[in-house]
Formats: sequence, structure tokens, C-alpha cells
Amino acid sequence: MKKVLVLGAGLVSRPLVRYLLDQPETEVIIASRTVSKAEALIEGHPKGRAIAATVQEKDKLEALVKESDVAISLLPWIYHLQVAELCLKHKTHLVTTSYVSPAMRALDQQAKDQGLLFLNEIGLDPGIDHMSAMKMIHAVEKKGGKVTSFESVCGGLPAPEANDNPFGYKFSWSPRGVLLAGRNSAHFLKNGKDMQIENKDLFRTVSIKEVEGLGKLEVYPNRDSMLYQELYGLKDAQTIFRGTFRNLGWCETLEKVVNLGFLNDDERPEILGWTWAQLTASLINAKADQVKSAMAKHLGIPESHAILSRFEWLGLFSNEKVKSDPPSVLDALTYLMEHKMDYKPGERDMIVLQHEFIAEYPGGKKEAITSLLIDYGIPHGDTSMARTVSLPAAIAVKLLNQGKITLTGVQIPVMPGIYEPVLDELETMKIKFVDRYRPF
Repeated sequence: MKKVLVLGAGLVSRPLVRYLLDQPETEVIIASRTVSKAEALIEGHPKGRAIAATVQEKDKLEALVKESDVAISLLPWIYHLQVAELCLKHKTHLVTTSYVSPAMRALDQQAKDQGLLFLNEIGLDPGIDHMSAMKMIHAVEKKGGKVTSFESVCGGLPAPEANDNPFGYKFSWSPRGVLLAGRNSAHFLKNGKDMQIENKDLFRTVSIKEVEGLGKLEVYPNRDSMLYQELYGLKDAQTIFRGTFRNLGWCETLEKVVNLGFLNDDERPEILGWTWAQLTASLINAKADQVKSAMAKHLGIPESHAILSRFEWLGLFSNEKVKSDPPSVLDALTYLMEHKMDYKPGERDMIVLQHEFIAEYPGGKKEAITSLLIDYGIPHGDTSMARTVSLPAAIAVKLLNQGKITLTGVQIPVMPGIYEPVLDELETMKIKFVDRYRPF
């Protein structure tokens, strides 16, 4: 019996847990701060065990890692290294859906020496994006071609019928994580030009893409795309861009959210006694009873502007009391948005992931390739975000337990031995790309 430890029982955990419980000879231990969440995932399954544990309880965490063959960390990325060090100590494989940090990368040789696989970035973005991109890049190369342009954009959005608020967005994963992404800088290559985007300009660097079946969506750059030049073997590419999809209006609004200071996470205990009008007014040195007009003047836009309408709908000018734990402007905004922009029972979310390639072949032939995944959540069931983030990790763990993945060290899923079986199984779950080719 293989023992799989799942750390975390959050929004994306359920499909992974249920998948692994259905595998023969697999026992699943779920450790969560809130044990009732873990118990809800197991639903009384005889091969499941729920345990109340946190990363702060080091002895308990170590004992859980020690008894497991594989640890899956669905914790915030800042805790992965702590788990990884315990995995090294007790010869336990590690799987995460998060980006590889430099500190995690530094464990590569130690993991290899122990014969361990530390598989990261095996979720949606990162994860399915890597696997589907590499499948197409390798297919082009097998035909003697080279990729000269690569653009990849992914986003989690409300399904069209559930898109009913002014932000065009609802939370299907960590609200704080969504907001913190707005503090990132970006780096990409565009027509041979190296583009370095500072945090304050992230949401100003916006383009519009037409997505078949959905219409126009906004795109803003996602982190450092240039990391993938070597990783994907894109030595001939003049464009290398990774971005995030949002509905129209998100970027102009979040640009103001960032630059007004709403993402500041310094602790401010005094805000707990304030109204939202008072908190917002404090960011622009205005009076609370005049905050909307003062904000319009501060931003240089009319009071009728859509940005102010979104702020007003959210409650930033209201007399509602601020709620935050810990007490910071960022966490207060997170709480407000999470409760205002949630999915109602029966509503569906949607994942959109689109790759665009330009390929050149011997003899001068050029080809434009679009690879598009649109996936919807299940009404009253799992969200698309949960399925697309957690099922790739679950499939990889099954393959690892079966001895079908034999790699060691710190890895991401860019090699055929991982991406082919994972993508093939995802297709059986209707998580499938549609590819279109046209002369360029």
C-alpha cells in the first residue's frame, strides 16, 4: 500500500483526493489546519485519513512525512521548502503545483542523491500550460521545424452566464493570491525586443485577444517569460510571452488598486474600527464623506467612470465596517472581494488556456498554430480551477507510485515521459485542447 500525504484541504484539493482514493493500493492522509475540511474531502472513504495539523507543528508534520511515500504540498508556496527538507530527511517524494523557487531548485542534487523526485509546477498554470506547449514544440521539431514565436495565455474566469458583476471576475482559488499577483513585475520578448515591465506598469501593459467562442479578453503579462526560452528550447523565437486572461475592464481597475496602495500588507490595527469610506479616504488624504468625488479628482477621471462604479459596487466608498485578519489594507480588500465576488451555488467557472505558435519549416514554409483549451466547472460539483490544478498532480502521483515515472531531482513536467501520459489521461476527463493550423 502506497501512502500519499496531502498537505492542505483548500479550494483545489477535492478532485486530487477523490482521484487518489480511487486508486488501488493507495492510502491518502490529509493534513489540514481545519480537520473538518479534510474529513469532508474523504467522505468516510476507508482508505482516507484526516488529521488536524499545521506547518508550525513541526514534530507532527515530520511524523506524517516520515510515514508517507509521497507528499503533495497544496500549501502556500512559502512552506514548500520546509516540507522538501523533511522529504529529503525521510526519503519521501514531493509533488507541488507551484513555481520552482531558487531555494527549491538548489535541492536538485540532494534529491537525486536520495533517488527522490521533487516534481513541481504540475498544476494548471504552471502545469498543463508547460505540458501542452512542450507537446506542440516537440511536434514541430519532429517535422524539422522551429518555433519563431510563442505566446501562452491562461485565465480562470466566470463562465459567460455567471459573469454578472462589474469586475467580470469571481474567485475560484486563493483571493489573496489573485491580488498579490498584481504586485509582480514582468519580463518577455516581443518581436526581438526585450521587455522589462515594472510592477506599477503591469496592468498598463495590456492587450486584447480574440478567443474563439468567447470573444475579446484582456491579457496582461505573467511574471518572467524569459525563463522558458531555455527550458522550452525556444532559441529561435523572437517572441516569448506568457500572460493572464481577464474580462474587459479588469486591468484598468486593478492598475488603480495597485497604485492607490490597496495591496499594502503592512499591519494597521487601527483600520478595524473604520468604515470602508474612511479606509479608502485615508489612501488619498481625503474626507470620508467626500471620498467618491475626491477619488475621481485624485485619479483624474469623471465620477461616472466605470472604475469608480466598480469601486462603489465593491463597497470601497461605503459605511460598511472593515474586516481583516491580519489587519492590513491587502487583507481587508481580500476579505471584501472574497465575500462580494464568490460563486453562487450552481454557478460554473471557466478555464481558458491558449497557446499561439509561429513555426518555420525547411523550404520557407511558415505555419500559425493555435492550441485552445476551454473547460467549465461542474454545477454543484468541482470547479474547473480545482480539476485543472489538482488532477495533473494526482495523475503524476499515480504514475510515480506505479514506477512509470523514474526521474529524480527537482523537475517540472516538460519531458514526454511525464506530459504524454498526463495529457492523455486528462483528455479522457474532457480536459482537451483543440488545435488549429493555418499558413502564415
